[in-house]
Order: sequence, then structure tokens, then C-alpha cells
Amino acid sequence: MHTLNIPLKLLVLLCAFIAVLSCGNSSGNGDHPAPVTPPDPTPTDDVQVLVTSNSRSLDLARQTAAFSTKDNLSPTTITLQPATRYQTMDGFGAAITGSTSFNLKAMTQADRTAFLRQTFSPTEGFGWSYVRISIGCSDFSLSEYTCCDTPGIEHFALTEEENDFVIPILKEILAINPDVKILGSPWTCPRWMKVNNLTDLKPFESWTSGQLNPAYYADYATYFVKWIEAFRTAGIHIYSITPQNEPLNRGNSASLFMGWQEQATFVKEHLAPAIKAAGLQTKIYLFDHNYNYDNLSDQNDYPVKIYQTGNSESLIAGAAYHNYGGNRNELLDMEQKAPDKELIFTETSIGTWNDGRNLATRLPEDMQEVALGTVNNWCKAVIVWNLMLDNDRGPNREGGCQTCYGAVDINADYQTITRNSHYYIISQLAAVVQPGATRIGTTGYTAADIMYAAFENLDGTYAFVLLNNSAEAKTCTVADATHHFAYNVPAKAVASFRWKK
Repeated sequence: MHTLNIPLKLLVLLCAFIAVLSCGNSSGNGDHPAPVTPPDPTPTDDVQVLVTSNSRSLDLARQTAAFSTKDNLSPTTITLQPATRYQTMDGFGAAITGSTSFNLKAMTQADRTAFLRQTFSPTEGFGWSYVRISIGCSDFSLSEYTCCDTPGIEHFALTEEENDFVIPILKEILAINPDVKILGSPWTCPRWMKVNNLTDLKPFESWTSGQLNPAYYADYATYFVKWIEAFRTAGIHIYSITPQNEPLNRGNSASLFMGWQEQATFVKEHLAPAIKAAGLQTKIYLFDHNYNYDNLSDQNDYPVKIYQTGNSESLIAGAAYHNYGGNRNELLDMEQKAPDKELIFTETSIGTWNDGRNLATRLPEDMQEVALGTVNNWCKAVIVWNLMLDNDRGPNREGGCQTCYGAVDINADYQTITRNSHYYIISQLAAVVQPGATRIGTTGYTAADIMYAAFENLDGTYAFVLLNNSAEAKTCTVADATHHFAYNVPAKAVASFRWKK
């Protein structure tokens, strides 16, 4: 065999040249060299993104975005202003009713744990952080009851609904996220405490309507304390309560009328002192009803009238609202009239009356009216109605809402789950806005079909949630004092962002 006598140095150079040629023709087709893409020195996970479109083409999709190194000259730039500070956030969630608990308990343990982890875990899921439960029955309970249906407060006891359904579900949620806050609200007092009105004071043995007999104010205050203590004995801390769900609604299947004067006397002279005497610090939120005060003119500004009546009560944290009537601007009016008091949003529902399963309609509207609309008007918490109902909108009871959907609905197989708008709007907030976050100011780009809110979390991150209610995708740039990034938000979609300061 004949061997070429090539100097070693020349051989090395020749091999290197051949290697370069080989790399340039690695496309495999022999005609056009494959383009060489230089490595991107910018990390692609600077910003964590969660996106949902109203077509479900993006369904709580987790994405990332990169900080930009280019000059920030976009006309659609929104700049965070952390020096402008608003309310501190308590959390986001839904009601764990008797019906919700029944449906969850009907699932297999593995499926239920997976769903609850996805919903409540701040590390593996969407981090829901606030739930509402009823004190006694609600219109989504398995029966009509209170925790003291036999006359005499000494007969107080938790019932099957609490012991076998609600408490076990709460324990599973708290095992996943121990920091979840719990709000309790009664739909009615025990019937033996009711009278037809405050003039005749005749006994009123009905689940629906009636008023609390002033002779039983002290006993009813004890009822609340016993309820809070019973849950504490079960290992569950009650963070807050409202004295009455929808106090101006006489027509619910379980209900009690309680005008502002009654609530002022009951709370300030009986309920708050009883809670303090028991060594508890449970927060009290007044009202818990609609923006328009059910069109009862003498009940306008219900919580403010209580604030201004009698002594100042430290356990009264603020007021709670629903959106079944009126306009969310009432929240801003309440903040201006009582800036030292808190606001929370505690109930809204979807159903057959508002095309509740049509995400194309409900996602942008509920994001605008319920989620961002309440947060941008000073609410510290946003809680929607039932977390889970079945495909027959239940279990439900005659006289209660038989046309409501849950945040999610579960099929008869107790396995197949359909997410509705309320699940999406709460998840889009909770996934990036942590309890303890402060809503902060912004400057820059605004548009009629764009709505957003910005927050500073306690862990050194910023959060930003944006609704694009336009029929076209929009690229927005978000900036803080150090970083900025651009993101193309799809049409009719909500995008949530979190990144380190």
C-alpha cells in the first residue's frame, strides 16, 4: 500500500477544513446547506406564563417568556409602579358546599387527590387559597338543617354534612395547602330563633325568610362561637365569618332577613364580644350581599351605616359583596367612604340564565367583572360559588338554585371533569398572585379591550394578569425597573405572568 507523506501540521489543517465542509452540508439533501442557528444566550424561562383562551385552544397552558435585551420603545408598554400600593391580597377560591363535598367524595381517592392537588397546591397546581363554607345548610346542602335544630343552645352539634362530607374534604385540601383560608357564612339561624317580624315577634317556623328574635341575640352569638370551636376541635381554623348570607334576600330556600340596624346591634353588642370572650380572633365581614342592596333604599351603604353606628369594633374587618345585582363600582364607593375597612368578594354564579357553560362568552366577561373588576376595586379576596357540581347541576334542593353550574362540572362517572369559566378565572389569578401580595400601580398602555392588574409578591416576584378582550392577538410589553419582556396575548384570552424582580 502506498502512503502519502504529508507533514503532520498540514494534515491537521486539512482535517479541520473537511470537518467544516461536513458541518455546512448536514442537511442531508445534498443541495442546500442547513442554516446554522447561533445559540440564544438569553434564558427562555425568565417569566412563567399561564394562558387560557376562550376557545380552549390554550387551556391553562404553561409557557415561558424571556427578558428582552433590546430597547423598550414599544407603544404598548405597561410599566409597573411598585411605589404605588393598594390592598394586600388574601386569596382566591370557591365554595366547598355540601353538594361540592358530596361530588368530591364520590370520586375515587386517587382522582380526588389529583384534582384537589391541581387546584390547591401552590407548587404542583394553581394555588387556590381561600374557600367559603356554610354555617349550617345552604341552598347547596344535602338537606335543610342548622347545627342546633332542637330548641336550646345546649343542643348545638355538628351534623352529618359537616362530619362526613365538608370536614373530610377540608382536611384533604389543608393537607395539600395548609395556608388555605376558610370563611363561614350562615344562610339561616335555627328556626326556633326566628320571628315573623320585629313588631309582632311571633314564632316563624320556616327555613325561608323570617327575622332573628332579639331575645336570642346572645344565644345566636354563642352558636357562632360553638361552630368555630367545633371546627377547631376537628383541626380546622376558621379565618373569617359573615353574620348572614344575603341578609336582604327573603326568598332563598334557607334565608333570614337582617337589615343593617339588626346586624349592627347583633354584631357589635353580641357576636364580636362573644368571639373575643372565647379568645378567638376570627375576622367579621359585614353584609355579604349585592352591590345594589337589592334595591332597598333604606339599606343603601349597609356596611358604612354599621361602621358609623355605636362603638368601633376591632373584629369588624370590612364588608363582603356579591354581584347578582348592581355594579362593581359600588366597591370603589365603599373604599372611598371607609378606606380603613377591607373589601372581599364572596359569591357569584354561572348557570343556564347567563350561558354559563359557554366559555367563549363567559371567560372574558367573568374575568372582567368578577376577577380583575373586583381586584382593581380594592377586593382582597375573590371567591366564586360551588367548586364542583354534577352534570344535573346538583345535588340541589327544591327551592334552591337548580340552574347553577359549578366552577367545574363532573359527569355521572365521577371522573370526567369539565372546567367552566370560574375555574379558569380563579386559577389565572391564584397561579401568580400569592397570599400576602400587594396590588401595585402601573403606567403606560391602555385600551378599551385590555384590562390588567399588577402585584408584588412576598417572595420577591412580580405578578401581572392581563385580559385581551379584543378579536385580535395583541403584543404587549411589560416592564419593571430592571427587566422588560414582550408577549403576544391571543384574542379573547387571559395571560398571567410571574417573574423575579
